[in-house]
Amino acid sequence: MANWSDPRPDVRGFGAVATGARSEAFDAGLRSYMLSVYNYMASGVLLTGIVALLFASSGLAAQILGGPGILKYVIMFAPLAFVMVLSFGINRLSTVAAQALFWAYAAVMGLSLSSIFLVYTGTSIAQTFFATAAAFAGLSLWGYTTKKDLSGFGTFLIMGLIGLIVAMLINLFLQSTVMDLAISAIGVLLFAGLTAYDTQKIKSMYAYVAGTDMVGKSVVMGALNLYLDFINMFMFLLRFMGSSRD
Repeated sequence: MANWSDPRPDVRGFGAVATGARSEAFDAGLRSYMLSVYNYMASGVLLTGIVALLFASSGLAAQILGGPGILKYVIMFAPLAFVMVLSFGINRLSTVAAQALFWAYAAVMGLSLSSIFLVYTGTSIAQTFFATAAAFAGLSLWGYTTKKDLSGFGTFLIMGLIGLIVAMLINLFLQSTVMDLAISAIGVLLFAGLTAYDTQKIKSMYAYVAGTDMVGKSVVMGALNLYLDFINMFMFLLRFMGSSRD
């Protein structure tokens, strides 16, 4: 089975090509593989944005997310359930099932993120989105093309992410504005680093799954990782660039 979290840039597996110079066929396959990852990721972000905008425009977001009831919490925590199923069950899922879960996750995330349209102006959301897209493109391109082994940063980034989550939970009780700004700044930097790191990890994974039936699921998981990097970087950046509706 493929090790989806293996950050080694030169990992080889049962689908790998022979040692030595990569063949033209392998390079073409890698380009097609990465293009599929980016297409899935970008389509997922687009679906999330469309669902969020439509849900907010319909008035249902304000009614459900702004009011009492269990449905609000279902919408808020459903994306986490989808991520858990994909992350821990990917080896037991078929490629079609993994793809369906990815699209369902992107749609449910749109319902959850519709709340930003109730808090921030549409202009500031659009500006933040395009700023995030530009930063993501640059960071991912660097992660893809750099010869530097980024695997050493993996542990540091994951530890930083865990620390960030703990700090966010603590600030739920403290409600500190200064701490919130610090969390947002660290969040942007962490997910910027994860974008480059994950891109290199996804690229290296192709050498492991090339020529096997694991390619389709690897594409979905790669798209999910980059999708999460983009969405989280966008949300943390929105805290700086977003203009309140009030």
